[in-house]
Amino acid sequence: MLAKILMLLVFFGCMIAVGLYARKGASSTTDFVLGGRSVGPWLTAFAYGTSYFSAVVFVGYAGQFGWKYGLASTWIGLGNAFIGSLLAWVLMGRRTRVMTHHLEAATMPDFFGKRYDSKALKITASVIAFVFLIQYTASVYNGLSRLFGMAFDIPYAACVITMAVLTGVYVIMGGYLATAINDFIQGIIMLVGIVVVILAVLSGQGGFMEAVRKLSEIPSDVPATMGQQGAFASFFGADPVNLVGVIILTSLGTWGLPQMVHKFYAIKSEKAIKTGTIVSTAFAIIVSGGCYFLGGFGRLFDSEAIYKADGSIVYDAIVPTMLSTLPDILIGIVIVLVLSASMSTLSSLVLTSASTLTLDFIKDNIVRKMDDKKQLLYIRVLIVFFIVISVILALDPPTFIAQLMGISWGALAGAFLAPFLYGLYWKGVTKAGVWASFICGVGITVANMFFKFIESPINAGALAMIAGLIVTPLVSLITPKPDKKMVEEVFTCYDKPVHVSEKEYLKED
Repeated sequence: MLAKILMLLVFFGCMIAVGLYARKGASSTTDFVLGGRSVGPWLTAFAYGTSYFSAVVFVGYAGQFGWKYGLASTWIGLGNAFIGSLLAWVLMGRRTRVMTHHLEAATMPDFFGKRYDSKALKITASVIAFVFLIQYTASVYNGLSRLFGMAFDIPYAACVITMAVLTGVYVIMGGYLATAINDFIQGIIMLVGIVVVILAVLSGQGGFMEAVRKLSEIPSDVPATMGQQGAFASFFGADPVNLVGVIILTSLGTWGLPQMVHKFYAIKSEKAIKTGTIVSTAFAIIVSGGCYFLGGFGRLFDSEAIYKADGSIVYDAIVPTMLSTLPDILIGIVIVLVLSASMSTLSSLVLTSASTLTLDFIKDNIVRKMDDKKQLLYIRVLIVFFIVISVILALDPPTFIAQLMGISWGALAGAFLAPFLYGLYWKGVTKAGVWASFICGVGITVANMFFKFIESPINAGALAMIAGLIVTPLVSLITPKPDKKMVEEVFTCYDKPVHVSEKEYLKED
């Protein structure tokens, strides 16, 4: 217990120290929200990865989908790496940095307002972001607190409040730069921790081959196998169709999440984007692939601890049950690992939400004259407000982790992914097309919350994203075209001549 407490104290001390260090570089709104648009590749890549993977993935998703699909759940982690990280950086990294800098857009709603010349789109997007980011934040608290309860026997409420206060302190002090530096430290902890945990868990089952053999012997009369012997040790699992839905939501969804895309706004150079692409993808392969791979062995830890009194499964209890058999020192490492993942995600969420509400909703709409100092004050106050609201929701969560995250991701990515992605490449996107995506994303997700026409909120979220990608161009083709002069001016950012060395570009003979 002493070792675990010391590890936590050192961890918390480092986070606060970074906040104090970064405070001097957060004197303006641009510095506080974007780190001065000069953040390097390693910090950006780790910030992207640690914001991507939190306790929601490690505890909620790894437990639930590992239980349902066995080792085939590893495909989710690989999808996160190659679709959610590699492809996102390749298709969106450079263009997002160039266009948002040209438009002087600091947030995703600000991008919509300036790219499509619509104040109404900007305000609506800020409201959507604020409302649905709160649910995601609650899921982060929930997953972390289950592990704290297992390791320290600390009340759930105490875990939630402690984590919220510590995260709020360093974000309020240092803004984006503090979160980026802390994300780098936390990312290193996550990389080392997940490898150590996998090796320890498999060792406790007699090694990798023995663990796989045990999975293959689970009888075919278990409902999730769909009558297939060895389904949990197979390549695609027993239910590849629903597995694809999970991959789509958790991988493609990041393309439309404000706190994820925000990382591309702040990166400093072309070289940084190239390096960041490689680092971010490698990080995702190890962390996300490792989490889902570990969760794939969840069936080997079937016990009374993961069931309610009525016999239903508590998916969020599966991974903590797996880890409860580890030595105390390894449990300490796990706690710091998941704490790192969760605090990095939480810091990104609160910063994104507070800056969006201040810059896109309050400024010029509620408060007409807002200078730079006042903007900073409002952002910091709203960080506190956002944390308090999310804590209240987390203390009485309406459902389990994966559902909370599915609802949040489905609404945000369903609404934002299509108009943001198309807006970077296609001049023909209209305001009506953007509105159609907003309505589809939020409408499908919210309607499914009440009417349950799709059983899984994960699949509902995937449907919302696909619908947006289809509806946006269709509506844009049949509605009045945007002002040609305005669109041409927006896209001039891609036509500016730049000078690069021959090692990056081969000129024609």
